[in-house]
Amino acid sequence: MRYCQACILPDTRPNLMIGPDGVCNACHNAGRKLAEIDWSARERAFCSVVEHAKQRSKGYDCIIPVSGGKDSTWQVVKCLEYGMNPLAVTWKTPARTAIGQQNLDNLVSLGVDHIDYQVSPKVERKLLIKAYERFGATGVPMHLAMFSIPLRLAVQFDIPLVVWGENSAFEYGTDDQSLTGFRLDSAWLKQFGVTHGTTARDWIAPDLTEKEMTPYFTPSDAELAEKQINAVFLGYYFPWDVETSLKVAQEHGFRVREEGPKTGYYNYADIDDDFISLHHFLKWYKFGITRTWDNLALEIRSGRMIREQAIELLRHLGDETPHEDIAKFCTFTGITKERFFQIAEQFRNHEIWRQVDGVWQIKDFLLTDWSWQ
Repeated sequence: MRYCQACILPDTRPNLMIGPDGVCNACHNAGRKLAEIDWSARERAFCSVVEHAKQRSKGYDCIIPVSGGKDSTWQVVKCLEYGMNPLAVTWKTPARTAIGQQNLDNLVSLGVDHIDYQVSPKVERKLLIKAYERFGATGVPMHLAMFSIPLRLAVQFDIPLVVWGENSAFEYGTDDQSLTGFRLDSAWLKQFGVTHGTTARDWIAPDLTEKEMTPYFTPSDAELAEKQINAVFLGYYFPWDVETSLKVAQEHGFRVREEGPKTGYYNYADIDDDFISLHHFLKWYKFGITRTWDNLALEIRSGRMIREQAIELLRHLGDETPHEDIAKFCTFTGITKERFFQIAEQFRNHEIWRQVDGVWQIKDFLLTDWSWQ
């Protein structure tokens, strides 16, 4: 493993590359964004997006996928500021937290129509355990639903625009995306949809029928093309930073988790779902990082923290296994904790992990005095 000398992330993290100077592409990109982007021009481009959507609107100008978190609150506030009539839609996690529900209720109270779309827990349970066993990933059902449900509703209601928050995949787009958006078609979803390249059809089985998988099917490319549904990421048009979106969200009633972070470094992110911590925890087996590593890398790039402080925080936190959430996941899926860890073990990256006296360790780990368990 090689670690970025500017932040703390290793080259095992997907899409992260460390250059000859020892600095990763994410850190280089962050520096270029601050120096090169004309944000006034980007805002004018967003005004064109808004006008284009309003001209084509048959009622709702846009659809906003929301969870109730700080970012989706920021998205709703921004769209309302620009005079749009949005429809907010939520894939309802089977493990929604109390504060997640409170923040979602607050978001709706800002003045938007809202659909809270819940998949049958029996279907979600089957898909969740299949995805975990197949890929060592608990986020596949979530991401399938998060992309399919808004697009299906956009087709149903003739909504011309889908407004997402921040997504690094946008950086791979073309220049014309800055004007009217881009097509969120099957090719895009397969590459960037965080579903291990699968679609709903790939999960059909004798015990999981096509009809049961209905919520996870996206409209066909032909349907999306006929309706001319485009998508944009607000992070392309406006400076995106966790503290900025948090400030706006709190000004509009968003609440943080007073007892501290649920997973990672922030007490205001990933707080609406008891299962999201597992999605991040499994990075430890695969990449040798946790959610905290990603969060601290952002803090370093924003200038709020130096690398040495981040390393010391990691040392202080130690093991981050989310035992309570694992127990909830096991209760929901009907598997034992032993089975949970047996499956996780199958996806341990043996290129970076090795056993020393019967204990798994990462060779040349960033923290030389780490207490391995």
